[in-house]
Amino acid sequence: MVSFSNKALLLAASAAFAVAAQGASAQAMSPEGQAAAPATAQETSPAPGVAAESDDAWGVSNGDIVVTAQKRSERLQDVPLAVSVVGGEALANTGSPGLEGATTLVPALNILKSGTTLNQSLFLRGVGTTTFSIAGEPSVSAVVDGVVLARTGEAFGDLVDVERMEVLRGPQGTLFGKNASAGVINIVTKQPTRDFGGYLEGSYFTGGDEARIRGALNVPITENLLSRFTGFYSRFDGNIRNDAFDGRRVNGYEHVGGRVQLKWMPSDATTVAFIADYRKNNDDCCAEVIGTGALNAAGQPITSPIFSVLPTPQGNETRRINQNLITRTEEESYGASLQIDTELGNQTVTSITAYREYSNTETRDGDFLAAPYVGFNQLHDLGPQTGDTFSQELRLTSPSQQFISYVVGVYYSRAASERTFSRAVVNCNAATVPSTLIPCGAPGAPATTNPFGVANFGSVFQNIAAFSQFTVNFTDRFRFIGGLRYTADQLNVWHRRQTSLAGPGVNPNFDQGVFDRYNQLLGQGVAPGAAQTQAVAASNGIPWRGKTTNDNWSGKASLQFDVSRDVVAYGGWTRGYKGPAFNVFYNLNSNGTNVIAPETSDSYEIGLKNTLFNGALTLNLAAFYAKYDNFQANNPDLVAGVVVTRFTNAGEVSTRGVEADIVLRPIDDLSISGGVAYTDAHVDRFFQAPGAPPTAVIAPGTSLAFAPKWKGSLGIDYRVRTGGAVDVFLGAQGNYQSEQLALFSPDPVQRSLATIDGYGLVNLSAGIGDQDDRFRLTFQVRNLFDQSFAAAIANGGPSGSYRYQIPREADRYYGVTGRINF
Repeated sequence: MVSFSNKALLLAASAAFAVAAQGASAQAMSPEGQAAAPATAQETSPAPGVAAESDDAWGVSNGDIVVTAQKRSERLQDVPLAVSVVGGEALANTGSPGLEGATTLVPALNILKSGTTLNQSLFLRGVGTTTFSIAGEPSVSAVVDGVVLARTGEAFGDLVDVERMEVLRGPQGTLFGKNASAGVINIVTKQPTRDFGGYLEGSYFTGGDEARIRGALNVPITENLLSRFTGFYSRFDGNIRNDAFDGRRVNGYEHVGGRVQLKWMPSDATTVAFIADYRKNNDDCCAEVIGTGALNAAGQPITSPIFSVLPTPQGNETRRINQNLITRTEEESYGASLQIDTELGNQTVTSITAYREYSNTETRDGDFLAAPYVGFNQLHDLGPQTGDTFSQELRLTSPSQQFISYVVGVYYSRAASERTFSRAVVNCNAATVPSTLIPCGAPGAPATTNPFGVANFGSVFQNIAAFSQFTVNFTDRFRFIGGLRYTADQLNVWHRRQTSLAGPGVNPNFDQGVFDRYNQLLGQGVAPGAAQTQAVAASNGIPWRGKTTNDNWSGKASLQFDVSRDVVAYGGWTRGYKGPAFNVFYNLNSNGTNVIAPETSDSYEIGLKNTLFNGALTLNLAAFYAKYDNFQANNPDLVAGVVVTRFTNAGEVSTRGVEADIVLRPIDDLSISGGVAYTDAHVDRFFQAPGAPPTAVIAPGTSLAFAPKWKGSLGIDYRVRTGGAVDVFLGAQGNYQSEQLALFSPDPVQRSLATIDGYGLVNLSAGIGDQDDRFRLTFQVRNLFDQSFAAAIANGGPSGSYRYQIPREADRYYGVTGRINF
């Protein structure tokens, strides 16, 4: 069997040979002694990081939008994919500093909000991955300026100085790789230009004293060396009050960061782009409110003394907590990339080299109380995590205007993560919970114990791939698009837990010695539960290690027919792939060390892209069906008395639906845009997880989490040209989504209690600015009707209660933004 390292060498050698051969061939076809002429916008193939300056990126005079969704510049209406494009200004106008705002503009996109960005997830068409495992990957890939972000958490930083965001729905594995089985979020920042200039913007929002400052400076150093500098600072006190700290606001943030870009054009045939970025987040976020009272397993209210010290539960209108540890996340991320695009004859060779480092320290109050009591433990977590990623992509792109056009390339990445997670528990449990609340240490309380454990665990993902996508232009109007990707994965993991005292929420030691002894005992016929207990005595302090490898072939086949230049029809099949995983988390035991098999999908999509009335109306329609095998998902489970999630191969799920995107410009300066999506994503057949009881099987037909059946948005922007010194800008934006499941559980009671009701939001803006857009002052009201809602709901609160994540957008607030362009 060929080893992983040998496969990497073979692919690299093959790529180098192919590039050299193609380059020599292309040069031979060029006129002797002459360089090939510069390509047009449709012929060049820069990666998103060098997509081009604003005029090229946003189209020609008729308003065409140019995207790089297929790793070459193309008119959006010519791309045979369901792609939503959101401009940087539209993102900024959502009022949210990051990706959360995009969910109000793209109906197919949803986000799981969690206590830390490490555990947040992206969903497209109802499909995504939620896991606490350090050895699981996302289903939706986030790409910034051509660089794939290995961890979903890295995608939730501030989006500043963004040119556009492209949301590609459905599997995109052929060109974007194995962690794009549900789609891709492709973010393109503004690039350096030959004009000196920039902007400075400041914002203030009520409801938590939120302030933001951001700006950019574009400096052409020479005619062929351009630079752009971007910086930002933002802070927010929070939208939740913590009674344990005298009503202090929490769930806020403080962010600072910047980006430097250099673009060098040593010749007409070569462009070199260097990007370096840094950000630091200090968030006292995100504590969960207790949204319900005490409940039994049937979901019926019961009496519990703990609610005498908890704020009154008010469902999604709860805005107070009482916790003696402030849940917070400190995060730091930085990296650099170097992209080289050079023409070889009439083809373009692109190399993207990138390195990133990422650290995240999570502090969490896991008991949701201000003190420990008899029957109610105190549970505090501290979990610093570090990681680094290196990636290299090399590809060759042909001109588009030929019988067979293509993109071929190779890709390598290595992503390493390590976490040291400690859990401290204060416990004074009695055989029965008393009817009155007794603090631990008080007279009449049982003796206090302090279970404590520290786990060190990590993962290294290595991935190599060779990919190609080609278009056969049978005629000027009819073409076939095919693609193929070979992927080789290797995943190494390790875990060691050292426990000074086991107890609620803290399992005994786990390491290689415990794992080996556990399997010996199973071989001797000892029952799994007893074997787990007996094996702890064999603990040797050596980390348990696991390893898995996998190869995969994925691809696509589709047809495209241009009914006219303004109407494009397409349809096709795509195979998606997500690599193997392990469920590596703090309380890992021997019975949870199995390999989680790769996830594959088959997706079918048809679409019609319409540009009507001389470009005044753009209407894009798509219908889709996708089936996922070995779907990787979380199931709630009870481990050491604490609710956790069991990351497994859930089984078979599918999603189907229809989508429509619309942009209408009936008159100059008036734009109406929106979209609607109907999505039915549900379980087809569920597996029984290793070691899980039969009751853990989720019934067929159960909706997937964070998959509302209906979701839509509509926005209106109008510029009133007064003919005087200033113009008036008016805007309105609304969005609605139907109810969605927040807890993917086999228990129908839990699913019912963790269902987020449908809701709609309306936002208004009004501003003034001069005719040349040198300045603008904008006033906003967000959530005009003060519609309260929860972003996530989970079980596991005190006495069977449910925990709610309440986002900033769940309350009405006001804001003002001033911007100066120069």
